[in-house]
Amino acid sequence: MIIRQREPLIDSAWPSSDDTPELLRRIYLARGVKGPEEVGRQLAELPSPAQLRGLEAALDILEEALRRQQRVLFVGDFDADGATSTALGVLALGAMGFTQVDFLVPNRFEYGYGLTTEIVDLALTKSPDLLITVDNGISSIEGVAAARAAGLQVIVTDHHLPGSQLPAADAIVNPNQPGCSFPTRNLAGVGVIFFLLAAFRARLRQRGWFAEQGIAEPNMATWLDLVALGTVADVVPLDRVNRVLVHQGLQRMRAGVCRPGILALLEVAGRDRERLVASDLGFALGPRLNAAGRLDDMTHGIHLLLEHNPAHARTMAEELDQLNVDRRVIETGMQQEALKLVEGLHLDHNTLPWGLCLYDPGWHQGVVGLLASRIKERFHRPVIAFGQDANGDLKGSARSIAGFHIRDALDAVAARYPGLVNKFGGHAMAAGLSLASTHFPRFAEAFDTEVRRQLTEETLEEVILIDAVLEPTEIHLESARLLREAGPWGQHFPEPLFRGEFVVLDQRIVGGKHLKFNLGSEWDQSFAVEAIAFNVPPVLLAATPAAVDIIYRLDVNAWRGRESVQLVVERIL
Repeated sequence: MIIRQREPLIDSAWPSSDDTPELLRRIYLARGVKGPEEVGRQLAELPSPAQLRGLEAALDILEEALRRQQRVLFVGDFDADGATSTALGVLALGAMGFTQVDFLVPNRFEYGYGLTTEIVDLALTKSPDLLITVDNGISSIEGVAAARAAGLQVIVTDHHLPGSQLPAADAIVNPNQPGCSFPTRNLAGVGVIFFLLAAFRARLRQRGWFAEQGIAEPNMATWLDLVALGTVADVVPLDRVNRVLVHQGLQRMRAGVCRPGILALLEVAGRDRERLVASDLGFALGPRLNAAGRLDDMTHGIHLLLEHNPAHARTMAEELDQLNVDRRVIETGMQQEALKLVEGLHLDHNTLPWGLCLYDPGWHQGVVGLLASRIKERFHRPVIAFGQDANGDLKGSARSIAGFHIRDALDAVAARYPGLVNKFGGHAMAAGLSLASTHFPRFAEAFDTEVRRQLTEETLEEVILIDAVLEPTEIHLESARLLREAGPWGQHFPEPLFRGEFVVLDQRIVGGKHLKFNLGSEWDQSFAVEAIAFNVPPVLLAATPAAVDIIYRLDVNAWRGRESVQLVVERIL
């Protein structure tokens, strides 16, 4: 492990007259923010949807479908991004005057990912005129062709990286497609459909549609809670555009102006709505919504997001909460099995494969992505975990480390060994794939070779970037409040980390696996602060050190109406 301090931008245009506190200014500069104008979070600062390639063709199709009251079917992905994208599409088109809008989400265990020909056959049973993919479709060459051959119009909205061939859809809206000039390529699927629908609302306003029909013009901000949840849960980079979307969605949630289903998820997760931050969406709401797609059917999650009745939403949220409990039990067992499998290789950290592939026929397909993530965090190298589908084929979920584009790596392996991989798709940090079970040993070797071709031993060394070593006088409630509200923090815009050495005044175990500390300073006898470390290894639980060297975050602890500063320990060194 290497610990480095983040270096702030040197060519900053930050005016000396700006009143941003010095600590926060340093933190922003270390994340590439050049001035206060780049941390604005107002909706007016969002780019125009007009810059999206394929937008006008999609708007033409939507307008014709609306005037003819055609049947529209959304086909979504089975994760939180797909669920929020689908719910947003159904709600927004309904508010704009469509009367026949439905959705279909493939059961991942029966159909797999994307608009396959099998999904098209299932979609045809609903007799749609227009099919709109959300959070998928950019790699569905055969599925789109089958839909159009059946007489359907197809709009593909997606954010995943395209392959060498694009589907022959009537319109494609994806900021990652060649020739698209939209200022960010980091939108989640829900962000893509949001911008498309915002542009459609603007066109209908221009046409006088709402006045003509006597219906209220919908406010697109109404659905920013869905956009925020899908964006954070899909772990896309929180660049300036996504930070605006997430911040605005969080503000609506904090005010209670959001979907009853989201309020219900907050309740069952035990989160205080008024103190909500982006990490709550990623660690509390997202997993509960994703549990539907991982263990059962994401249709349940979408129905929750569409539900208007708070009591019904609460019952549905409780069911998802139980699914999430079941998911954690399965994941824990799989993680223990995976670690035993790695230990059985009799390899140390230095001789472990650089690209690690793990497979067990008993592993649950819906949880292998989480497993890959946990193993990647432990060994700091690209990991692919595989489960087995009903046909005996392997379904893998890949997670990567900084500097290794996992989707491009799979593309390279597939090109070098034709027929080895059935299909694949994804992002830089996460991807999915399928292959025949007999191909696993050969694929594992090929993947390790590709990782070794691209990486060096130094890149396999975990690097933790801190923002500063704070003085005791800088660790106070005002700083914690400032940082809490300065986000949203997330992928590629991480919450500030600090390092410090403290005297342990006392410690106790809480919840069986967490450590609660009272910490002091060797240099300031009047200083004392609370700290908590979650999910601590047993060897550290048993230790009683006189002092600790820790990596931590500043947070605000609220208890019985009283707020205090708290250190959330990320690492005990």
